Amino acid sequence: MPRGGNGASKQPTMWDVASLAGVSQASVSLVLNDAGRGRVSDATRQRILDAVRELDYRTNAFAKSLRSGESGLIGFVSDEVASAPFAGRLLKGAQELAWETGHVILSVDSFGDDALEEAAIDMMRSYRVRGVVYGSMYHRVVRLPSALEDIPAVVLNAREADSSVPSFFPDEELGGYTATRHLLDAGHTRIAMVNIQPPESDLPAGIGRMAGYRRALDEAGVEFDERLVRYGGGVVEDGLALTRELMEGPVVPTAIFCGNDRTAWGSYRTLEALGLRVPDDCSIVGFDDQETLAPYLDPGLTTVALPFEQMARSALESLLGARSEKANDHPIECSLVPRGSVASAKVHE
Repeated sequence: MPRGGNGASKQPTMWDVASLAGVSQASVSLVLNDAGRGRVSDATRQRILDAVRELDYRTNAFAKSLRSGESGLIGFVSDEVASAPFAGRLLKGAQELAWETGHVILSVDSFGDDALEEAAIDMMRSYRVRGVVYGSMYHRVVRLPSALEDIPAVVLNAREADSSVPSFFPDEELGGYTATRHLLDAGHTRIAMVNIQPPESDLPAGIGRMAGYRRALDEAGVEFDERLVRYGGGVVEDGLALTRELMEGPVVPTAIFCGNDRTAWGSYRTLEALGLRVPDDCSIVGFDDQETLAPYLDPGLTTVALPFEQMARSALESLLGARSEKANDHPIECSLVPRGSVASAKVHE
């Protein structure tokens, strides 16, 4: 490789590629921009690609973006996705599809700081990103920042309040229905639910999961019993306290649908403290499929998985124009992950 007077490696140019391949610079440009089909012979194309590999030539992506007005970058702005242990799978799913389609993700977490978010979006616009994924660490209703109103954008793991852009989020109701239906199919009828938020909360997760629980009971002809419902905040301590209330209450459940896996962990611990076993004495189903928790409980926790990577891929497909749905709200199915925490209900129950 030629070196300049300061000893630094000289980066090969398109002219170097053309010289080595014995072709014109225009032919090299056509091949590298994938525009030479029918205009450059297969043999010439192969010589050019061989020269590119031999010289370790890299195209100047920034210069290319200046010419075309578009870069291969996709912005990813979120509150705390990149640094969250579980929601980070959203970014993973987006990165995978971006790479498959020749794009690169430019990601910034704002941590709820509006000024930082605005600065991040402004920076992404300066890089001429193709579009922006506006993500959330948890499922909520959001309003798209005004800075994104004139740039292609999608909302991920949240729903845009006015449905003004495509939004991709978990189908919470179907997830709650799936969890409860699994317990009903195992013969349980005294199924409790420990939800992850109080009734007055407007967050979609608890509202949807409760709606799914009630729909499954109704379809099975099992009367909804308020005495079998508790409302917590989605933490282990709620599972501990509220499970004890249920097991010492007037109607003792044979199964509990916990609104998330942390609550389920608390339920396990309380049942053990009461001298009861999962699933022999009480079956448990969780929600989230937290990879550092659900598989490692004893027995492994049957739960409903949040579709992080599928949501991200669908959102990016929409941003890149690979989807053509007319509606802007796209709930994504949450699938059941069966493990060992559910057993058939005993006949006398």
